[in-house]
Amino acid sequence: MNILIKNIPEEGIKADALVLPLFENNSIDIYSDIDSITGGFIRRVINSKEFTGKQNQTTLLHVRNINSDRILLIGLGKQSDITTDRIRQAGGKAFSFLKDIGVKDIAVSTSIFGYLPKNFKASQKPVFYFIEGGLLSLYKFEKYKKSEDSKEIKTAIILGTDKDIPLKWLQTSVSAVNFAKDIINTPSNDMTPAVLSDVAKSLSGKRIKVKVLEKKEIEKEGMGAYLSVSKGSAEPPKLIIVEYKGGKGEPLALVGKSITFDSGGISLKPAEGMEKMKYDMSGGASVLAIIKAASELELPVNIVGILPATENLPGGSASKPGDIVKTITGKTIEIINTDAEGRLALADAIGYAIKYYKPKAVIDIATLTGACSIALGNEAMAIMGNNNELMEKLKMASEETYERVWQMPLYDEYKDYIKSDAADMKNSGGRNGSLVTAGYFLREFAGDTPWVHLDIAGTAWNDKDKPYIPKGATAVGVRLILNFLKES
Repeated sequence: MNILIKNIPEEGIKADALVLPLFENNSIDIYSDIDSITGGFIRRVINSKEFTGKQNQTTLLHVRNINSDRILLIGLGKQSDITTDRIRQAGGKAFSFLKDIGVKDIAVSTSIFGYLPKNFKASQKPVFYFIEGGLLSLYKFEKYKKSEDSKEIKTAIILGTDKDIPLKWLQTSVSAVNFAKDIINTPSNDMTPAVLSDVAKSLSGKRIKVKVLEKKEIEKEGMGAYLSVSKGSAEPPKLIIVEYKGGKGEPLALVGKSITFDSGGISLKPAEGMEKMKYDMSGGASVLAIIKAASELELPVNIVGILPATENLPGGSASKPGDIVKTITGKTIEIINTDAEGRLALADAIGYAIKYYKPKAVIDIATLTGACSIALGNEAMAIMGNNNELMEKLKMASEETYERVWQMPLYDEYKDYIKSDAADMKNSGGRNGSLVTAGYFLREFAGDTPWVHLDIAGTAWNDKDKPYIPKGATAVGVRLILNFLKES
C-alpha cells in the first residue's frame, strides 16, 4: 500500500472515502466546517443517535460538495478513555470496513487527534497507531482458496502537516507480521522442517547468514533432547541458525520453538482442535520475521536466531514416557510426557546458542504450555526470566505495542517440581504450577546468561476476528521484540 502525507483540508482531498474519527458524543464541532459544506449530514446522523462514536462503531455517508465520494465515521469511544490501542482498533475497523466495500483510495483526517486528553501518552503521533491498526487488519491468508475477491486498498493519505511519522518502520513491521503469519498459517504438509529451513535461507543476504544443521550434525552436537522429539517423524529435524550483523558486540539470541506439527507424540493430544497444531512453530516464524525486519530497517544490533525445527509425531520409533535423554549441556532429562516436547527442543537450542555465540542475552518465544491459556486466556503472554532489567524493557515494549505480557514467578521451590529419581530433571512436573515449572525447566539451561521466556500459547492463534488481528495466526511477539530492539 502507498501511504502519503498531505497538508490538504478534509474537503479538498480527492479519495474514494474520507475517514473521520470521532469521540463518543462530544466531537462533532471538530468537523463543523466539513459538516456545513456537505449539508449537515454528519450532525444529522449524530443527533438521530444512529452514530454515537462508540468504540469501533462505523457509519458510511455518501456526500456531495467535497472531492471525496464518501465519508466514513469511525468511533474512538469516550475521549477520557482513549489509548493508543483504542486508536489502533478504530483504524483496523475503518480499513477493513472500507476494503470490504471495494474502496481503493482513502484519506484519514487527523483533526481529532489535536483534542486528546492531557494524560494521553504515546511515543508516536496518534495517527501512527490508527494506520498501524488499519494495515494489520487487512491481512488475509488465501493461498489455498479459489477467490475472486480482488478488493484492495491501494492508497492511504494522512491529512496533516506531520512529516515525522516513521512510515518505513510502520510498513516494515507490518510486513514482518504478515510474513510470519503466512508461514504459520501454511499447513504442516507444506511447512515441514525442510521447507522452514528453505524460508530461512531465502533471507540470506548482505547482513544475514543462514546455516542449517542436519540430523547427523545435531547428533554430533549431543542434542539428545531435541532429537528425541523428532524420532517419531519421517521428516528429519533441521536446526536453523540465522545470524544478522548490524552492529558491534555480542549478539542477542532469539530462540523460537519450531515444531511444525505437534500431535503430542505417544502422549497423544485430543483430536478436537489438533488441526491447529501447525501453529506450534509460531515462535520460530516470529524470530525469522524479526530478523528480516531488522535487516530491512538496518537496526544497529547483532542477532542470532535459533530454530529447532521438527515434527512431534507418534510412531514405532517415537520417544516414550520414561525415556531418558542427554542434552548438549550434559544434563539428562527423564521424559514424563512426550507432549511437553517444546521445552526439550528449546533446552538444546538455548544450550547451543550459549555454547557457540556467548550472547549478551537470550529471549525464547514459544507456544509452550496449555496452562498459559488457562491462566491468561488469549489476552497476554506469560513472561518470566532471570534478569529483571531485560524483563522491564520488554514490558515497556509491551505497553507500546499492546502485545501484552504478564510476569510469572520463578521461585526456587519450583525446582523440586521437576526433580527426577532417574535423571537430572524431568520434562513435566504435573498439572500444579505447570506454566511456571516449564519456565523453570528452561532456566536450568540458560544458567547465568540473562534470559527471558515468552509463553505465547494463548496468544499465537485467534479463533475469531479482532479489530486489527484477523482470525488465524497472530504472529504475536514480532512487533513486541522489534520495538524492544529499537529502544535497546
